[in-house]
Amino acid sequence: MQKELITVPQIRKLLLQENLLKEIITPTDWVYTVPQEMTDLAFTSLSYDSRTADAATLFFCKGASFKESYLAAAIDQGIQCYISETPYDNFATYGIIVTDIRETMAVIAQAFYGNPQEQLVTIGITGTKGKTSCAYFARAILAESTGQKVAFFSSEENSVDGKTFNEAVLTTPETLDLYKMMAEAVANGLTHLVMEVSSQAYKTKRVAGITFDIGAFLNISPDHIGPVEHPTYDDYLYCKRELIRNSKQMILNRQSDHYHLLRETCEVHKVPYITYGRSDADYVVQEGMDLKSFALTATSDVLQVSGEYQLGILGSFNHENAAAAILAACLAGASREDAQKVLPTVIIPGRMIVLEKENGAVMIVDYAHNYLSFQSLSELARQLRPDGRLLFVTGSAGGKAQSRRADMGRALGEYADKVYLTSDDPDFEEASAIAQEIADAIINPEVAVILEMDREQAVKSAIAEADSRDIVIIAGKGAEQYLKVAGKKVPYIGDLTLAQQQAKH
Repeated sequence: MQKELITVPQIRKLLLQENLLKEIITPTDWVYTVPQEMTDLAFTSLSYDSRTADAATLFFCKGASFKESYLAAAIDQGIQCYISETPYDNFATYGIIVTDIRETMAVIAQAFYGNPQEQLVTIGITGTKGKTSCAYFARAILAESTGQKVAFFSSEENSVDGKTFNEAVLTTPETLDLYKMMAEAVANGLTHLVMEVSSQAYKTKRVAGITFDIGAFLNISPDHIGPVEHPTYDDYLYCKRELIRNSKQMILNRQSDHYHLLRETCEVHKVPYITYGRSDADYVVQEGMDLKSFALTATSDVLQVSGEYQLGILGSFNHENAAAAILAACLAGASREDAQKVLPTVIIPGRMIVLEKENGAVMIVDYAHNYLSFQSLSELARQLRPDGRLLFVTGSAGGKAQSRRADMGRALGEYADKVYLTSDDPDFEEASAIAQEIADAIINPEVAVILEMDREQAVKSAIAEADSRDIVIIAGKGAEQYLKVAGKKVPYIGDLTLAQQQAKH
């Protein structure tokens, strides 16, 4: 349960224990001990948003883009004390100056919210693709075994009561939000937490202080590399691997790139691990009679999960995501029977939605946005329509993961017959310039490329020309009904809605 308040002396003690305290400043002096006038200063809320601050708020000045004007706004709202890596001498208020603001947020949030991470069985899932699907599968299995007592934090939705779901802002919530949400889950009587853990969560220390009971590493390929995310692939891979050091038990994909590095990381840090995959794994995934079924087999089935499974969505890559989820859920107390019962019912919003036109053409709507995802979707498309054309509608987001664009172009050149490149959350970049970067990487001259920045028109055009043998992949936006342009969400009908409408034509 959340503590009622936290005092400055308590904060100083926590920061000293973690070697985070630099100094405490008052309007007249810089000190290392708590001055008399701050002894009784206490806070009943934590925030990094000046719009939610008041006199009882401990305000955190976080982020490389933090501006002094944000602090001024918080002071106007009534705050009495801020925490920062930098002293702000222009304000007649108290400040606690620290060496690392993000680690400080975690340390204080844990204490303030009563260490909720220790009161939940926590499962963290990472990977370049498949995190969301795996998380939905694992949540559903555990919800069946616990009577809906599972908190859920994903890139799509969050739930702190196991029953109602709210749209997510980030793949992994900011530190203060994360611990607050975990505390709410504990207060609501939940016993488990399934969450996606992004590479940025470790890069920005959002999950600092959490040791997951179970971690799952699904796969890795270059992604999220750019000026505002990871400077290099090495940095991206390192941040992903941080889940291993911060888990008590790991699940590894035996066919993942850099598997030996992942395994050695487990061994060096004495983290026990089990593997799954197509071959040479503790738990082997085998194709079933159709695209929705698979089997898990094991020579030493300690978890008793060997058996036949059925999914509610297509794609052999989802068999592997489901296998990881089954292993994670069963390590956390679920059973094979729980998994077999609920997996056929799991539908993931905006992911792997398969529709059919009246003429027989197939449409797949998905959030795919990188090489691995494009590869997996394209291979599925060839299975569904081996004799037809593969038409692709896609774009790439602005302001992040610039390296992704060339990889998307490479995949499109390998698999697509025709590509409509369009707008996809361009933000402060030009959608046409992003599309051209993707087009420049499509070196296969046999792939027809159309640049159409009106996304609605691009989707309609691709679907309209698809005949009975063809398949259309509409990638990037899923069920989202907006496009992010110049920092604002501009209403958009949505890929899924468009596909559903066009299916009737």
